[in-house]
Amino acid sequence: MGADQSTALLHGKRLVLGVTGSIAAFKAVGLLRTLKGHGASVSVVMTNSATKFVTPLTFEVLSGEPVTVDLFQAHEEMKHLTVPEHAHAVIVAPATANVLAKAAVGLADDVLSTMLLTARCPLIVAPAMDGGMWEHPAVVEHVKMLRSRGVIVLDPDVGPLASGRIGQGRLAAESRIVEALQASVASQADWLGQRVLVSAGPTQEAIDPVRFISNRSSGKMGYAIAEAARDRGAEVVLVTGPTALAPPSGVKVISVVSAHEMADALFRQFDWATVVIMAAAVADFRPKQQAGHKLKKGSSPAFALELETAPDILSMLSARRTTQILVGFAAETERLIAHATAKLAAKGLDMIVANDVTKEGAGFGSDDNAAVILTRSGGQKEFAVMPKRRLADAILTEVRHLQSMGQPSSLTTE
Repeated sequence: MGADQSTALLHGKRLVLGVTGSIAAFKAVGLLRTLKGHGASVSVVMTNSATKFVTPLTFEVLSGEPVTVDLFQAHEEMKHLTVPEHAHAVIVAPATANVLAKAAVGLADDVLSTMLLTARCPLIVAPAMDGGMWEHPAVVEHVKMLRSRGVIVLDPDVGPLASGRIGQGRLAAESRIVEALQASVASQADWLGQRVLVSAGPTQEAIDPVRFISNRSSGKMGYAIAEAARDRGAEVVLVTGPTALAPPSGVKVISVVSAHEMADALFRQFDWATVVIMAAAVADFRPKQQAGHKLKKGSSPAFALELETAPDILSMLSARRTTQILVGFAAETERLIAHATAKLAAKGLDMIVANDVTKEGAGFGSDDNAAVILTRSGGQKEFAVMPKRRLADAILTEVRHLQSMGQPSSLTTE
């Protein structure tokens, strides 16, 4: 991407710059000037502590807009709602350890932290702190929580700190912050016009009214894909098996229990979709007979449960498709590539996302995942362990690449 093209990405964009109480607050002045130079309009929100380092007047003069400091500013009601309402992105630079903690746990005790709860645009956070705070377990955990939700948290630079020590804690270079912002703005609308059908979670196949066969899927990967597609401009329908996750806002959610119910829901939405992303761990088998009452322990110590094959939803969708992109997941415990390649061909998929569910720090129930993406044309790309939300964006980017190549596509996990 050339310099003119990258500069144009921010032209006309509405940005919010959050500034917190760090010695690096003075660098936010230069960042503001750069963003304005790229043609963006910038509203500045400061914490009270930040005003001890740089006056609000400085930012007001350079931005050409009033600076928000007090949640209860006279004549500026509901600023925590109105300032980010039409923003393309929020950037917090510098972000102290205190602000990271508040953002992670949802504490809202000032205008900036309250605004972070109301903003629905991409959030980029550039931490700055001293004294080894970046490596503190609490800070590490807060950063992990934010990244798992799709927040872009830039690692601080290494160098001389305010204390005179050398360590990791310096505010990321301005060029890194601008690049992250440009990438976020460039990607957030690349799925406009797409209609994405996502399946997520496990299915439960009843044995009797109180018992069922299921698996360890948490639904987190499918939900992350639905949220990422929504944030990038797509219309999204999420068909989900039973999970403990909150329904994503801005997404139509259809709740199901069994593989049969999931198949019915997906078939009803299939013709509407341009991309189908099957992230559900659908049962391979189900009880052949479902008891109408709770089965009791009998005199015999043995109990035989006769199983039959559950509906092969992915194959049925593949047989029905017209122009939809179809992508599947392969959750494996051995011979990852071989099994995923075979499934890619057997199901007639455009893409398959293969992951080893025994890999430490990834797989079922984890907030992180690792994957190898294989395509029908023979492409292969590996992604190391990362938050599932980041992997979701990577998957969507690969699907868009398929579409640009003129191939239909869909996503699935069974």
